[in-house]
Amino acid sequence: MTATGTAVRDKAPRPSRRRAGGERGRPVLGRFPLPWRLAGYALVAGMGLLYLLPFVLQLVTGFKTDPDAAAHPLSLLPATPTMAAYQRLFGLGQGADGVPFLRWLSNSAMVAVLVTAGRVLFDSMAGYALARLRFPGRSLLFGFVLAVMAVPGVALLIPKFLVLNTFGLFDTYTGMIVPLLVDAAGIFIMKQFFESIPREVEEAARVDGAGVFRIFWSVVLPMARPALITLTILSFQGSWNEFTHFLVSTQSGQYETLTTGLARFVSGGLGGGTQYPLKLAAALLSTLPVAVLFFCFQRHFVNGANAGAVKE
Repeated sequence: MTATGTAVRDKAPRPSRRRAGGERGRPVLGRFPLPWRLAGYALVAGMGLLYLLPFVLQLVTGFKTDPDAAAHPLSLLPATPTMAAYQRLFGLGQGADGVPFLRWLSNSAMVAVLVTAGRVLFDSMAGYALARLRFPGRSLLFGFVLAVMAVPGVALLIPKFLVLNTFGLFDTYTGMIVPLLVDAAGIFIMKQFFESIPREVEEAARVDGAGVFRIFWSVVLPMARPALITLTILSFQGSWNEFTHFLVSTQSGQYETLTTGLARFVSGGLGGGTQYPLKLAAALLSTLPVAVLFFCFQRHFVNGANAGAVKE
């Protein structure tokens, strides 16, 4: 090719790189007119407020009297603010003995903590075994785990009751906790995350003389912190909000949790009348632990949920 041809090719106009993404340094959203952007923000804010409205009503109703809550259920301002509902829940008001809220709370807290600790330990061990260990039937076992995830929980209620009753675990704390210690979804989450960890890290530890459990406990598990936080949040939320399992595994009032106790309370098993302030105050207090846990670790929750999507 001659020098003239080369010079002409160098001077030829090049295609612009700004067509796909708009002007350099400006986001794509900036191309929309200002009124459209304001309308979009207003729509998103309105949907957010609409979503928060039930929680606001729940909070406000807890400070109302029974007649005020029955006459004005959607009012955002109580006519006569009172702490009577919360005083009764914590045993500080008249008639507090009829609502064993503290017993429900202690049972839920104990079960949720023990189940969460067990799921984090056993699900991570099972996930690591399915991800790294080679043994006969490994693929078949993982297929069973996926099959368990596909079975509706309602279909297992009667078999759960029969098994617990046969082994003498019905209406005991053991029967409430042991069947929830392992979760198929948790095993799947941990397996996917462990497969995203480079094998070179484990091989280096194996060269240094570390065994399988030492590699799992001291090398791999600390690297799985995002997945462990995700599993902790899901396990605590699931065990705290569990209802159907406790419904078929317990019968006595001393084993009632917040979910079963509130269900009996709402159905009228603890007194007549609507008692809207008392019921909504109890429901609000039962949602606070899970909400606080999620908002404190939401960044780690999102990272852990996406960690297993990309493999090294």
